[in-house]
Amino acid sequence: MLSRDKALAKKVLTYDGIPIPAFAIVPVGRPARRPSRLTYPLIVKSLTQDASYGISQASVVTNDAKLAERVAYVHDGLGTDAIVEQYIEGRELYVGVIGNDRLRAFPVWEMKFTDMPRDLHRIATERVKWSGSYQQKHGIRCGRARLPRRGVAEYLQHLATRTFHSLQMNGYGRIDIRLDADGQPWVLEANANPQLAYGEDFAESAHHDGVPYEALLQQILDAGMQWQADRAG
Repeated sequence: MLSRDKALAKKVLTYDGIPIPAFAIVPVGRPARRPSRLTYPLIVKSLTQDASYGISQASVVTNDAKLAERVAYVHDGLGTDAIVEQYIEGRELYVGVIGNDRLRAFPVWEMKFTDMPRDLHRIATERVKWSGSYQQKHGIRCGRARLPRRGVAEYLQHLATRTFHSLQMNGYGRIDIRLDADGQPWVLEANANPQLAYGEDFAESAHHDGVPYEALLQQILDAGMQWQADRAG
């Protein structure tokens, strides 16, 4: 699946004209050197891990020394290649998509950092995603995004379905987007296996769009069965 290979997925999205942050791969065993096309701040992540594993405030780096330190952590601590991306300051948005050829994009959802101190980056770190006490302390919650202008939500939904098609995804998925201060969206990642639990982002955005939880699960099953039938036929 294309979306599982982050480096290849980003190359495909670039080819298809979908806006993504500039990036570079640092394989295990190679030193971290900032390519001239990348400018600080940057964010350093594992190339292969999911669910924000290994991402912290220290993942955002502002100089060569911090870059080398964080890449070494990914190489040695996580045991994977590193991906270094242009850090996009902005809003953390998610768009759930369901279907195979005919796609439906759910309302744009946002991770909100209500009480996050100003000196901390508003990013989905491992603690932000998985620590209930950290979420409560910093007022981190998710809900429907309030967007500044008419048409922005529709454009983001269109961008999400384009990404879904570009990466040959099927069934369901979630597209993660950053919206910068100028209103420019950047696709960060295509998640082919987002959390489906009741009350989580994907299910909540579907419910807000008139699809209750049981119906959502049935639609996902139907999409999977139809995809298998199409392949067999």
